[in-house]
Amino acid sequence: MSYPSLLPSHAELLKEGTVIPAHPLALTNERKLDERRQKLLTQYYIASGAGGVAVGVHTTQFEIRKPEINLLGSVLQLAADQIRDSNPQRPFLKVAGIVGTTTQALKEAELALKHGYHLGLVSMGGLNDLSESDLIKRLEAISEVIPVFGFYLQPAVGGRLLSYDFWKDAAALPNLYAIKVAAFNRYQTLDVVRAVCASDRRDEIALYTGNDDNIVADLLTTYRCTVNGKVIEKKFVGGLLGHWATWTGAAVELLKRIKSSANDDRSIAELLTIGIQVTDMNAAIFDPANSFHGCIPGIHEVLRRQGLLEGTWCLNPDEKLSQGQAEEIDRVCRDYPELVDDQEVKLFLEKTLSHQY
Repeated sequence: MSYPSLLPSHAELLKEGTVIPAHPLALTNERKLDERRQKLLTQYYIASGAGGVAVGVHTTQFEIRKPEINLLGSVLQLAADQIRDSNPQRPFLKVAGIVGTTTQALKEAELALKHGYHLGLVSMGGLNDLSESDLIKRLEAISEVIPVFGFYLQPAVGGRLLSYDFWKDAAALPNLYAIKVAAFNRYQTLDVVRAVCASDRRDEIALYTGNDDNIVADLLTTYRCTVNGKVIEKKFVGGLLGHWATWTGAAVELLKRIKSSANDDRSIAELLTIGIQVTDMNAAIFDPANSFHGCIPGIHEVLRRQGLLEGTWCLNPDEKLSQGQAEEIDRVCRDYPELVDDQEVKLFLEKTLSHQY
């Protein structure tokens, strides 16, 4: 069977590893789509040096799919149009979130393809009535429409536990190019890595961290698995992260530093210390102390402070910053100034807005 494929330049970028922010949703105070700021966010990610964006994912708010809201097509198109207009002069990956039953997922895959998206990030969430075998069939059907980015989403935000055998079967699919691991759990992360190492397609599949609580350690670690008596090595090469929707310029510089740290023990030791600082920053914006209730508003709050968003509004009015969360964001910005990009964002806004008016 003939599958839709990635251009070699996009496939190479994905395999080399890059920063892919999960794209937030810009709203007005009436909770309507703010198209200008939605496009401004996309411009910011391009200007920050990110290698792509993921749109229609958890950070974009799953409520965009509700019939009475119906914003999935709009946000996919706005990002695609802005990327075209910005013309980055380099490969830039467009990743579309895909959710729901096979019927819904196939419709979303077709919509993503219509808007020129390169990959579908396929969530297994909300499908607890399906067996793992059924999930593989669904994944295979989607892969016949659009190249697939597998996705292990933690149960705390709507995902489900998936076995080593599931990921081994997923890795065998000929049109699966990458897997995002957002299990927030080292045991389950290891299941995915072992499964990919056991696959004949191991060299064709890029691993991306979505473990916002363990970003740097994921990217520094070389996994060694023994397969049929042979030691196979595999690394996470980049990240597709809600955390990287904020302070994106700093994230790009951090990934560059991680990639250049090979075999430098002092550099790696320092990066592990920085990794704990990144986790501390993530705790402030993702709000694990309150079961991640303030996760999306936390992202919005950082972007609001920088001038990229007007407010922290979500489609669900119950999604707000938790008590004390703003103060935690104050603290981490004060304690880790080298991990924020406020000055770069200020210069970006001055340059961008001066051209718009």
